[in-house]
Amino acid sequence: MYYTVSEIAKKMDVNASTLRYYDKEGLLPFVERSRGGIRMFKESDIGMLDIIGCLKQTGMSIKDIKSFVDYYKTGDTDFANRIKILDNQKASVLEQMESLQHNLDMLEYKKWYYQKAIELKSLSEVANLPVTDVPKKFHKFLIIE
Repeated sequence: MYYTVSEIAKKMDVNASTLRYYDKEGLLPFVERSRGGIRMFKESDIGMLDIIGCLKQTGMSIKDIKSFVDYYKTGDTDFANRIKILDNQKASVLEQMESLQHNLDMLEYKKWYYQKAIELKSLSEVANLPVTDVPKKFHKFLIIE
């Protein structure tokens, strides 16, 4: 069974224009075309489309996804190159996660800070709290002189 761009876009919950863009950038060389040039997606293409979508969601560049797809097309070769691309992206995702965790921690600190201000009825009272009255997990946000 074959799917059109619109059908596969709906099935994968992406815009049809996204799939057309991926094709234009060379990410879909495995997709067959009809005599009239219409893209014809097979059920077996969905797995690779899922991989491409996952790589894109991790922030991988189109250029790197294209390299990954090019290595994929070689079949049972270039595994090391695919692993290198995945390892580089994993490192990037871990950095993003660390940054996001820091931001989440900051949000939690600010929420605690303002809740404490409500309790003490003053921001200056919170600012003058001894370090021992601030939860340890928030100490990294304190400016200690």
